[in-house]
Amino acid sequence: MEINKKKYRKRLIEKKLEDYLSVFGAVSIEGPKWCGKTWTSLKHSKSEVFMDDDDVREMAKLDVKSIFNNDLNKKPQLIDEWNLVPTIWDAVRRECDKTTEKGNFIITGSTTLPSKIMKEKVHHSGAGRIGRLKMYTMSLYESGDSSGKASLNAILNNTQETVNTGNVEILHLAQLLIRGGWPANIDVSKDKIGLIPKSYIDTVLNIDINEEKRRDKNKMKMLLRSLARNETSIVGNKTIIKDIEEYEDGTELLSSRDTIIDYLDVLDRLHLIENQEAYGENYRSPNRVGKSPKRHFTDPSLACSCLGLTPEKLLKDLNTFGFMFEALVERDLRIYMDYLDGHLYHFRDNITGLEVDSILEFQGGEYAAVEIKLGYNQVEEAKKSLLNFYDNMIKKPAFMCVIVGKCPAVIKDKETGIYIVPITALKP
Repeated sequence: MEINKKKYRKRLIEKKLEDYLSVFGAVSIEGPKWCGKTWTSLKHSKSEVFMDDDDVREMAKLDVKSIFNNDLNKKPQLIDEWNLVPTIWDAVRRECDKTTEKGNFIITGSTTLPSKIMKEKVHHSGAGRIGRLKMYTMSLYESGDSSGKASLNAILNNTQETVNTGNVEILHLAQLLIRGGWPANIDVSKDKIGLIPKSYIDTVLNIDINEEKRRDKNKMKMLLRSLARNETSIVGNKTIIKDIEEYEDGTELLSSRDTIIDYLDVLDRLHLIENQEAYGENYRSPNRVGKSPKRHFTDPSLACSCLGLTPEKLLKDLNTFGFMFEALVERDLRIYMDYLDGHLYHFRDNITGLEVDSILEFQGGEYAAVEIKLGYNQVEEAKKSLLNFYDNMIKKPAFMCVIVGKCPAVIKDKETGIYIVPITALKP
């Protein structure tokens, strides 16, 4: 199978994939369905086998070695959706043990195996033999919707120049949210961009959640809506239970809690939700720092779909638009920081309520504080919040930045040194 080179868009993960193939015997790429794992893997492999083919899957169950291509000229071999035959993991690891050659396999998976099946079918972590990579949907830079005139790396190294980027219509930002970063949706006409995210949610509710046992479709639908309403928020399971369950006593509450934990675990194994962990290092009052993560869908288009949002509805509800825009920016920041071997966090002081939307921790230990605002009229408020954060940190951030939706240029504020950057100009 060959990829369509004219339609294929280069992905940021490719550099890391090449590095891993030169070091490990095999590379495992995990991520949500439809995010582009197969196409990217095909670009870097020389042969392939697909486990969603019934005949191939049954053959692998009878004798897993029968699917391996032993021709060195056909390596790396792609094994797509290996999780459908869990014994493939250990078999790949054993094949890698037989040779000193690197880059023998690329294996992809859209679902992490349940812990019970992992214990029964996978007997080795693959440490040292199988390198693991996480793949996400496309960032705006990968989809061609960001010019890349502003770079996180350049800002960190103080080499970013002031540059005009042009105006972006707010309707266009709303359309980017509804469309999402799904490769198959990039060139779809604007009146149909909501269909793929809707189809994704329908597939989750009707098929994916029932793969190893039956679950309540309506309850999962309510859970997804609750997560969508609380997108970018710091909410615990008790809040979610109140959103979707009725309980009268402690016993019913415990039962509801167990159900929610199980359903959230399914969404996590399907790579549909991402937790943005809390940052607390070097703060003057560590006992006041919040520990709860921000909850995100892996792509904000899914949250929009769960709430039945359209570009027009977002324009009429700027409060919801702002939350979803924050989710879009943090999706991109997660991808960019992964490319830079860094991490994405958030910050909250539980006593004063001081919050910073995103903390970017770079590989060398430096970090940056980022506020996210839909409109330029909110920049002054964001700057005040960042300066307050700066005053309370023992180790100061390497830079501070406000990422906005509508702004015609990349600017460094002369008074504070804070950068103002449109998301449609950002790259790693």
